[in-house]
Amino acid sequence: MQIKEIADKNLWEKFLEGCCPKTFLQSWNWGEFSKRMGQKIWRLGVYENNQLLAACLSVKVKAKRGTFLMVEHGPNIKFKIQNSKFKILSIFLDKLKQIAKEEKASFIRVCPIWERTEENEEVFKKLGFRDAPIHIHPEVSWILDLDKSEKELLYGMRKTTRYLIRQAQKNKDLEVVKSQSFEDLEKFYNLYQETVKRHKFVPFSFNYLKTQLEVFREDNQILIFLGKYKKEIISGAVIVYWQNGAFYHHGASLRKYSKIPASYLIQWEAIKEAKKRGSSFYSFWGIAPENRPNHPWRGLTLFKKGFGGRKEEYVKTKDYVLSSKYIINYLVETLRKIKRGYY
Repeated sequence: MQIKEIADKNLWEKFLEGCCPKTFLQSWNWGEFSKRMGQKIWRLGVYENNQLLAACLSVKVKAKRGTFLMVEHGPNIKFKIQNSKFKILSIFLDKLKQIAKEEKASFIRVCPIWERTEENEEVFKKLGFRDAPIHIHPEVSWILDLDKSEKELLYGMRKTTRYLIRQAQKNKDLEVVKSQSFEDLEKFYNLYQETVKRHKFVPFSFNYLKTQLEVFREDNQILIFLGKYKKEIISGAVIVYWQNGAFYHHGASLRKYSKIPASYLIQWEAIKEAKKRGSSFYSFWGIAPENRPNHPWRGLTLFKKGFGGRKEEYVKTKDYVLSSKYIINYLVETLRKIKRGYY
């Protein structure tokens, strides 16, 4: 087996079509987004006899707590050779260690989208990885399969969710609009800021969201949904549509209109859009672990589960330590985790 960089968008995207599970965080456009945000990236492929077996997008992250390489929801490995995970991951790791040395990174972080099994956890353990003190992306996601009719999807929902969607559809003062404009992104961002104040989390910058929209709309892979009640925007969502999946990536709402079911109608419209595009699943993104009743995401989790679906649980985020400087990152992230209530 050999490893080399991939510079062909069609080759990259075509390979990922045959991988499952997967998310847009390994897509070609996520790499382009990262570059436009000023980050260095490497698109790596493992080959055998000129056949691409695995792909891995790595991004260099420079933060106050340290510099590191991050692999988000990867590597992706061709389904037929899943039994070669250890060998393939070791090849990627050797290359990433070489890059990390050149870039003066103190560790390598991998956020796998591999199923959380003892076997998959053991692959990372044998290679010297340790559990990261904090996860960057959700390690438990809620997935709705779209292989049913709209009627069947509605009946698969929690009774209350189905009722609220129907009430929203009957409300003449409530409408949902779809957009790809920067003007509407600004409207969403204003709403997003209100949500940040309410839930006290670290927000993305407007430039971060604007750059995502800019990159993904070039391939018609993103939509902004805005819920308007009596012409006032009270709820919103940003959905990424990539390959055969749809991903609820950002959401926001106004508390004073919590009794108006705009958020329910937005999700239903986003799901219907996914079906129109031929998506086979809709990802509600992260949910709280079942054994954490006081988790900050508990309310949002109840909302997401109401639409029906299933849980996907991934291998915990892993760090490969390269320098003693890692201890600074470890302490900062551990304190951050405690402060945010994720323990």
